[in-house]
Amino acid sequence: MQKILVTGGAGYIGSHTVRQLLDDNQDVVVVDNLSNSSRVSLNKVSIICGKPVTFVEADLLSVEAIQGIFKEHRIDAVIHFAGLKAVGESVDQPIRYYHNNIEGTLNLLRVMGEQGVHKLVFSSSATVYGDPETVPILESFPTGCTNPYGWSKLMIEQILRDLSKSDPRWAIGLLRYFNPVGAHESGLIGEDPNGIPNNLMPFISQVAVGKRAKLSVFGDGYSTPDGTGVRDYIHVEDLANGHLKTLAKINAEAGCFTYNLGAGNGVSVLEMIKAYEMVTGQPVPYEIVAPRAGDIAECWADVSLAERELGWKSERGLEAMVRDAWRWQEKNPDGYVES
Repeated sequence: MQKILVTGGAGYIGSHTVRQLLDDNQDVVVVDNLSNSSRVSLNKVSIICGKPVTFVEADLLSVEAIQGIFKEHRIDAVIHFAGLKAVGESVDQPIRYYHNNIEGTLNLLRVMGEQGVHKLVFSSSATVYGDPETVPILESFPTGCTNPYGWSKLMIEQILRDLSKSDPRWAIGLLRYFNPVGAHESGLIGEDPNGIPNNLMPFISQVAVGKRAKLSVFGDGYSTPDGTGVRDYIHVEDLANGHLKTLAKINAEAGCFTYNLGAGNGVSVLEMIKAYEMVTGQPVPYEIVAPRAGDIAECWADVSLAERELGWKSERGLEAMVRDAWRWQEKNPDGYVES
């Protein structure tokens, strides 16, 4: 058993990963400032697992708060989710995004170094590939971003690579996520976006449940089979499992390792709408609107490296993604509600 610090562990991917860590009999400490997450998610994780979750409400911008956590708990490894994550907001507030995401990570790394903790799994993003020339996308592809959120992830990746080169004790996994969707099969935890959803699946879910009138489909003139954007959707439970597999990798081997985590195939916006209607029986009204600046036509992963080196691959298909997302939405039409 290890004691794992999970930053941002009350968030969407974080809470699902915490649940799997607890089921794997790991000792977990969650730190989260609750700026875009809810304490309720961890209460629900406790219900699913039948175990309490150790939680500290704190901000990584406070070095003192991080030091306090490491002094109180004998941490063995860190899974680092914490960060601001809205692409559009990052374009409007670049300084805030760079300060929060990069400075928070630097603070965490400083304290880890002070405390002799050198194992880290980092939540990166496929946005670091920018607009790829071809698909599927390999980890070796050139990187370059179209927004400050993506740049903050890529800059942190570089910091972590440099850290690994400077000190051979570090063992670091950089996980480039594609598009996480779905929820735990219990319907107790899932994606609870603040305000208007930025991502397709929660927006479709809110239309299907009657919370929103219709979905805006941004463009139908792309060079794709039906003209709408194509993305790689991965079930959040499969994504969470990728963190446990990466943790096992860095426990066994030092260095800095980069992996794509996706399903390895593309689904268009219209295909997702049709799948949602077919699985749930709920209509999803939509309208075609102008494409958004910076959106790319298609993006999906080559995941063979993760399968080869981690023994990991996604196992849940589109039907399971839709079914679990809908169960969460039906049970929690207003998301996490503070009791």
